[in-house]
Amino acid sequence: MAVVATAATLAVGAVFGLALAAPPGPMNAVIAEESVLRGWLAGFTAGLGAMSADFLFFLLSLAGVAAVLRDAPTVRAVMVGLGGLIMLYFASGAVREALSARAAEDDAADGENASGFIESESVEGLPDGRGFRKAFVLALTNPYQILFWVTVGVGLLEPGTVDVFSHLPGGGGGLAGTLLVRTGSATLLAGLFGGIGVWIVGFPALLVGVGRRVDAFAPAVAAVSALVLAGFGATFCWTAATMLLG
Repeated sequence: MAVVATAATLAVGAVFGLALAAPPGPMNAVIAEESVLRGWLAGFTAGLGAMSADFLFFLLSLAGVAAVLRDAPTVRAVMVGLGGLIMLYFASGAVREALSARAAEDDAADGENASGFIESESVEGLPDGRGFRKAFVLALTNPYQILFWVTVGVGLLEPGTVDVFSHLPGGGGGLAGTLLVRTGSATLLAGLFGGIGVWIVGFPALLVGVGRRVDAFAPAVAAVSALVLAGFGATFCWTAATMLLG
């Protein structure tokens, strides 16, 4: 029975982790951009950056730093504003990446039209760490992740319950209240990070697989990533301004 209970707790934790990691947002925009432009390993590495920030937030929660952030709205506002500015900066880089990818697609098409086959084929290399750094920095200033660890954080190890979907962006909509998880177990926390791990492995793999079959997929994803980062960046800057001036 103990083994069954442990497995069930791990499974619930994994669902929790997937529910937190899967919704569209700046983290997945970076993972998607890295995946379609540089390959699975680059996307996975970017996911590790976001996951590492989550683990750091957890450690800070254990150390009591989360409580300090909860009681320091000005500090949180500054972090949100900084995150917004960083997202806008990365959005501009994503635009350049999208344009470069579009040009590469056009060159490849020209080569195929001229000789019946594509003259050159991009080769995925080892990631240079850019994606990891981008995702890590964004995650450290992402209000959604800050809010989660400030409000839930170390409480995952304390007896009680947590509404999984209520912690999604927008409060989970109609899903709020449909999945209540018992907290107070290290197994639950292990399952949560396991679920995040499944996402950062599977999401880049899915994108790379589709990209190999669909022409112009990479520049389209890069463009969408730029729009997502710009949208969230502008929203976070506005939120920070209202928090500081309100």
